[in-house]
Amino acid sequence: MGAGHSHSHNEHPEPTPQMLAARRKANWILAAILIPLTLLTLAAMAFMWPSGSKEGITLASPYAAAPGVTFDTGKIQRVVVGSCSDVQAGGDAAAQQGAPGSGAAPQPPNEGSQCTFAYTEPDKGGNPVKVVINPDVAKSHGVKPGDGIRYLNLSRVQGAAGQGAPAYVFVDFVRTLPIIFLAVLYAVVVIAVARWRGLRALIGLVGAYVVLVSFMLPGLVEGKPPLLLALVGSTVIMIGVLYFAHGFSARTSTALLGTMFGLAITALLAAWATDAANLAGVGSHDAATLTNISDNISISGIILCGLIISGLGVLNDVTITQSSAVWELWELAPETSARQLFTSAMRIGRDHIASTVYTIAFAYAGAALPVLILVMLYERPLGDALTSAELSEEVIRTLVGSVGLVLAVPVTTLIAVLVVKATGIRGGVVARSASDVGQPDVGRLDGDAPDRSRTDRGRPDRTAPDWGGSEPGGSESGGSDGAGAATRRGRRAALRG
Repeated sequence: MGAGHSHSHNEHPEPTPQMLAARRKANWILAAILIPLTLLTLAAMAFMWPSGSKEGITLASPYAAAPGVTFDTGKIQRVVVGSCSDVQAGGDAAAQQGAPGSGAAPQPPNEGSQCTFAYTEPDKGGNPVKVVINPDVAKSHGVKPGDGIRYLNLSRVQGAAGQGAPAYVFVDFVRTLPIIFLAVLYAVVVIAVARWRGLRALIGLVGAYVVLVSFMLPGLVEGKPPLLLALVGSTVIMIGVLYFAHGFSARTSTALLGTMFGLAITALLAAWATDAANLAGVGSHDAATLTNISDNISISGIILCGLIISGLGVLNDVTITQSSAVWELWELAPETSARQLFTSAMRIGRDHIASTVYTIAFAYAGAALPVLILVMLYERPLGDALTSAELSEEVIRTLVGSVGLVLAVPVTTLIAVLVVKATGIRGGVVARSASDVGQPDVGRLDGDAPDRSRTDRGRPDRTAPDWGGSEPGGSESGGSDGAGAATRRGRRAALRG
């Protein structure tokens, strides 16, 4: 008998008519709000969809080779250091002139200067070639035998050799294999731990980048309103990612509502901060390049859009966690009042907020270590450094994103509590099993669920609705101790009220 009870305890209970009715009611409540918002977002996306035209954009790509010049790849066989005057190499100046699109004549190296050369076997076959390694690469990272590199082949350019230019100039390392290995490892780990949900999340991530590349980036190039572009694109991404990864359920819909609220707050703050702090992006070489290629591109608009997009991942994290927390707490103790349920869920939310604040701050610090080191070496006052052109954009990005996600936690929690309570299902409503009929309910209040520590020990929890998106066994995992303790807390709260 003990084994039979243990087996039934681990099975997910079949939903009763009351459970199905509660599920349908919760979904209808959320659908009445989300369907119009989704249709409005899709309509705005269709209206703002970029044409894809690049008319009026003049940009010389550094990766477009001139006639007779090619980008080749190869593997380094050996590395030597010698005098720059011994070969047709012009050091750093020659490397710079070798870039495609540059018409400047190379300058001969200084007498006695040293250059690093890599004898490289071309991937397309042939004899090894002598590639000039850029001085900054040779000093900061270096090259070694076995490295795969991409280099500029100037050997077929008429007169290049006679002008003292290098015939082969280092461009970059070939990183294809390490990146593919890490991507495969990441996918395997995610799928192994999260299984089908992890696979769906990875596919959703690919879809999110499709929206970014096909809608948001071309829209910024064409001068679409950046605030509306970021809001519409981010909302579409979150709708797709949340439902695809977590399934259609009341808790997912609740998380989506909280995410939309957080996005709106982040967008408003970002719009104000971009203007108030005069974020113009003038300190960035890339921003200066974009400014010069088209009159339609607004650097401040790009910064505004980036402030909104940067917080999507963390915002999604906190909202889905809070929504799930409310449902799990309520399934353990359905008789808990709305106030008590909100208070308990917010205890979880506060812990999540505290850890997320560190996550955002350290993520920026890790990515911006070179800038931070330069600021430290300049010995500028801390206030001047944080408000400088080099750091102000990232500081504001961190603060704006943090405010949005912090405010999303209580709002998501409140929405989840309201939806849970709006279903009308309370403890004791669902019929008890036949084996419980006639059993005494010691200390049971009107409307309370039976104390499982006394009457349902070892049996599945038949009082908690299945909300579609919940994991099997989520309501029973606490056993008699967890459910009984939650029920007793609910009784005490009812008595105090």
